[in-house]
Amino acid sequence: MPDTYNVTLWPRLEPGELGLYIFTGNSIVIFRCLKETDLILIHSNKLNLTLFDGFHAKLHAMDGPAPPAIKKTWLQKETQFLVVQLNGNLIAGISYGLYTQFQGELADDLAGFYRSEYYEDGVKKIVATSQMHPTHARKTFPCFDEPAIKAIFHITLIHQRGTVALSNGMDIETVNTTINGTAVTQTRFEPSKKMSTYLLALIVSDYDFIESEEDKVLIRIWARKKAIADRHGDYALNVTGPVLKFFESYYNVTYPLSKSDQIALPDFYFGAMENWGLITYRETNLLYDPRISSNANKERTASIIAHELAHMWFGNLVTLRWWNEVWLNEGFASYVEYLGADYAEPSWNIKDLMVLNDVHRVFAIDALASSHPLSSKEEEINKPEQINELFDAISYSKGASVLRMLSEFLTEDVFVRGLRTYLKDFAYSNTVGSDLWDHLQRAVNETNTILPSTVHEIMNRWVLQMGFPVVTINTKTGDVSQQHFLLDPDSIPDRPSDYNYEWYIPIRWMKSGVPQGQFWLLTDIVTNNIMIVTGADWVLANINVTGYYRVNYDLDNWNRLLVQLDSNHQVIPAINRAQLVDDAFNLARAKKINTTLALSTTKYLSNERDYLPWESALDNLDYFFLMFDRTEVYGPMQAYLRNQVVHLFEYFKQTTSNWTKIPEGHTDQYNQVNAIRMACSTGVDGCEELTTGWYNEWRQHPANNTIHPNLRTTVYCSAIAAGGVAEWDFGWEMFLNASLASEAEKLRSALACTKQPWLLNRYLEYTLDPTKIRKQDATSTIVYIANNVVGQPLAWDFVRVRWEYIFTEYGASSFSFAELISGVTKRLSTKFELNQLEQFKEDNIQGGFGSGTLALEQSIERTKANIKWLAANQKQVKEWFENESEPKENF
Repeated sequence: MPDTYNVTLWPRLEPGELGLYIFTGNSIVIFRCLKETDLILIHSNKLNLTLFDGFHAKLHAMDGPAPPAIKKTWLQKETQFLVVQLNGNLIAGISYGLYTQFQGELADDLAGFYRSEYYEDGVKKIVATSQMHPTHARKTFPCFDEPAIKAIFHITLIHQRGTVALSNGMDIETVNTTINGTAVTQTRFEPSKKMSTYLLALIVSDYDFIESEEDKVLIRIWARKKAIADRHGDYALNVTGPVLKFFESYYNVTYPLSKSDQIALPDFYFGAMENWGLITYRETNLLYDPRISSNANKERTASIIAHELAHMWFGNLVTLRWWNEVWLNEGFASYVEYLGADYAEPSWNIKDLMVLNDVHRVFAIDALASSHPLSSKEEEINKPEQINELFDAISYSKGASVLRMLSEFLTEDVFVRGLRTYLKDFAYSNTVGSDLWDHLQRAVNETNTILPSTVHEIMNRWVLQMGFPVVTINTKTGDVSQQHFLLDPDSIPDRPSDYNYEWYIPIRWMKSGVPQGQFWLLTDIVTNNIMIVTGADWVLANINVTGYYRVNYDLDNWNRLLVQLDSNHQVIPAINRAQLVDDAFNLARAKKINTTLALSTTKYLSNERDYLPWESALDNLDYFFLMFDRTEVYGPMQAYLRNQVVHLFEYFKQTTSNWTKIPEGHTDQYNQVNAIRMACSTGVDGCEELTTGWYNEWRQHPANNTIHPNLRTTVYCSAIAAGGVAEWDFGWEMFLNASLASEAEKLRSALACTKQPWLLNRYLEYTLDPTKIRKQDATSTIVYIANNVVGQPLAWDFVRVRWEYIFTEYGASSFSFAELISGVTKRLSTKFELNQLEQFKEDNIQGGFGSGTLALEQSIERTKANIKWLAANQKQVKEWFENESEPKENF
């Protein structure tokens, strides 16, 4: 068990003789022997270790007799271990020091200690930065690279004069010196807290910063000098203090470090990383400029900062023992980020957005027979790629949704009470998931909270079996039952369940708009629940969608709900209007109700002005676009949606004084974007003229972009789709010159909207050239192109032909393969396309699919379901749209 690491690293920010960027270093790890052994296994990957008398390491005793001599050392490639075989045994209870000296490549692979590049005033700048999570610390220095093996780190960085070095702790000594004739600066940092290797951070750059102080904690935002000078870090600085304060009081634990650094990096795979005391971000997620950034960018900055700061306690102070329970770490932060952001920006009502962003998003994946439980067995997760695969929507969004449900049925007071004792008891150590349930159970007992069973029993069913239930309520008989919800009812789940796919379900419900309290569904069925039998009243269950399940009703009740939506939709809460639409469309796909019933939930939308139901409807109709935009159904569908959205378009045109103002409400601003996007894509009169007019005005005055930041993504996309090469080339030039990453991001997605196949093919080629599209953005660019009906076959061909190159070039453990495979295949819906997909799997089975392995299986399953769905629904859907889009009286 290691106690401390003393690590010195020297990254070279200029290429050496072979054009390679390198770093050199040495490390001594002091560890205690717990049990006699003649073998030391320490992780080391892609490092050239210096040999001492033919061995890769030196060993000495810290206290007690000298250690046995080293017999031999070797590197075990598959397990990424440096193996040190000794002539005799180490003695239990004695501490030893293992010394290594090494050289590694400061590559641009976004893993371990790596380099990021950017241009400032025409000059190429290099940042040496790090991403240790989950298994890349071993690529930086030999270490015991597992979350349960915590230690204290003493870090020294040697760096080019004129640059600044950062790590988890404060710098305590900076001296200029000369090493082998090279003038350098040496920075030593205060020892870290006891922590896991994956939280270590090391950065050398010539960045600038802004700072403030909150209760003796130094808060600094670091970025490129120009970004700091242009005040792009101000918003992050303003939000960080309040959010830190919020979590201190929420957890009832003082922030344990002397400083909180946050830094924006040009190249970064994740959205951000919670390194303790030095959080790293993609530029798009930390930097904000009110003149250029949209309200969505602002929300992203606030919620990502809240997510990462939540980890400073939950994850960093108390760490899960192994990656098989990563869901608890990421799911927890994904839940409480809404609480932190809500505290910083109370006028946004951001907590409601969790239903769209997390609950509905993950339902789509968790309803597949190839889904997986939140928690895996420890022995199933061994290799780095298996660990990487766990960082998916199930871990983040289902984890968040299930924890939100738990907090709701326990009440927040009881939830927080258990959480606080958990953090206090396990500070600086490791836990397993059931430890949290123990502490919550203790809080339940202390407060006499009534539950149908123990917290363990209730939560095991949500955590140890995949999927979720659909609750069916029959208002004629009062029967309430549950069943495992599968999008394809004929599919068979990949895994058997010890719990028989039954859950403890908390049901909060209302009758004709009046809340009725909560009951629990425990067994298969609750019969003759007299309260539920209704006459003319309608019943609606899962108020505010606090439960992680879908709800189905008897046909009479569905019809009563549709009548209510039509006559006065506001009697039903906005979140539940969004739920009715989402549940209906998915129940229809699972053949539990008729597709035309699901479509009927959208008929009232011509009177709807709220963002949540509109967004829910558009998310679900997106599937219809994917299935039908190459068929004869497309025309009538466009006509129907045009009739629905024209009212929203006109509403925003009036309330914004002909588009000259921006709506007040946070989500109203989102809905204004929806109104323009859908109006333009369905051909509402005047919409395309509006967007192309704005874009052309910008083309005439490139230095003065008057398009409001909220509307830019939509306006750019609409104008580039309507235009030709001139519009595309202008967008590309503006993309290359954008000084703010979030503006570049808007243009990058809009460039994929063109309808010209040759431009899309050229753009696909650009994704393999890092001087044009950064490596971190390559996969999402290909997916943007695949989202375009013209681009989809081009992107699919491109990925199949180039798979081997993409796979090797972008690293077998890259996180984005799942996103790539799923993105380019989601429109596939014919037997021919299914054959192509299965052939793609067969052709590349040798090289493999890395973190995209599961996504490929899910794509095959989804394509089969699409084929079946189309065969069953195409005719009736076409007829429904034709009937409903008959001209009614004019608007």
